[in-house]
Amino acid sequence: MTYKTIVAVLSAAEDAGKVTDHALALARSTGGHVIGIHAEAPVVVTLIAPMEYPDPNAVLDLQERAQRQSREVEAAFRSRCERDDISYEWRLFTGAAGYASAGVIESARGADLVIAGQFDPDFDGPAREDIEDLLYESGRPVYLISNAPAGPEPIRKVLLAWNGSRESARAAFDALPFLTAAESVEIFTVDPPDDSTQSHDFCGAELAASLARHGVTVTVASGASHGHSVAEALNRRATEIDASLIVMGAYSHSRLRQRLFGGVTSAMMRSARVPTLMSR
Repeated sequence: MTYKTIVAVLSAAEDAGKVTDHALALARSTGGHVIGIHAEAPVVVTLIAPMEYPDPNAVLDLQERAQRQSREVEAAFRSRCERDDISYEWRLFTGAAGYASAGVIESARGADLVIAGQFDPDFDGPAREDIEDLLYESGRPVYLISNAPAGPEPIRKVLLAWNGSRESARAAFDALPFLTAAESVEIFTVDPPDDSTQSHDFCGAELAASLARHGVTVTVASGASHGHSVAEALNRRATEIDASLIVMGAYSHSRLRQRLFGGVTSAMMRSARVPTLMSR
C-alpha cells in the first residue's frame, strides 16, 4: 500500500506553496499523482439598510480579488509541479458550498491522501469548517501541515495517538505507508483506562502486534494529562520523542458537540506542532 493519488487543498496564496511542497515531496517518494484543488470564495456583500442595494463597483472588486487569489494559487501550484516534473492536474471549483461542494468532496474521495494547511485564524487560509468538511465528508485521511515554518522533512519517528476507538484504528491503518517507512513508531495513550474490562498495561498492545507484522518498529507508552488537555499532552509527547508526524482519529464525539464545545480534534487543528494525519 502506498499513496498514489494525493489531493492538495490550496486555500490561499499564503499556504499554497507550502502545501504543494509537502504533496510533491510525498509524490516523489511514491511515484504519485498530485491533484491541486482550490475552491474560489463566493462574493458576499453585507447590506446595512433593509432597502440598500450593493455597490456594483464593490461587487466587481470582490470578484476580481477572488479571481486574483485563484490565479495566484494556481501559479504557485503549477510552477512547483513543472519544476519537479511530477504528474499533476489542477481543479478549480466555484460556488457558495466552498470545500463542501460535491466536486471537491468527489476529488477527495478518489484520493489516497488529502493534504491541507493547518487552520490559522491570522490569514486567509483554510477555515476550520473547510477542514472539518473534508474530514467528515470525504472518508479519506487528511494530512494537516503545521504552521511551523519548516518545509517537508523525512518522517523518521511517528507518534500514534491511541484511545481504542474506531477512529484511531482507522487512522493507524490509513497511515500505514508512513508507519512502515518510519524508523520507529510509538503508540501513545493519554490517561489510559484501568478497569474490569481494560488494563492500562495492555492499552495499544494488540495494535502494536498487528503493526509489527507489517514490519513496523513499534513501542507502546502511556502518560497522564495532569490536568492539561489531551492535545497538550500529545504535543508535549511528540516533542519529547522528536516525532515528525502525529497520527490520530478524529471526531470520537458527535460533530455538533465538537463545534459547540471543542475537543481534541479541534485543538490539534489549531495547535499541532508537527504534521498530523487524521482519519474519521
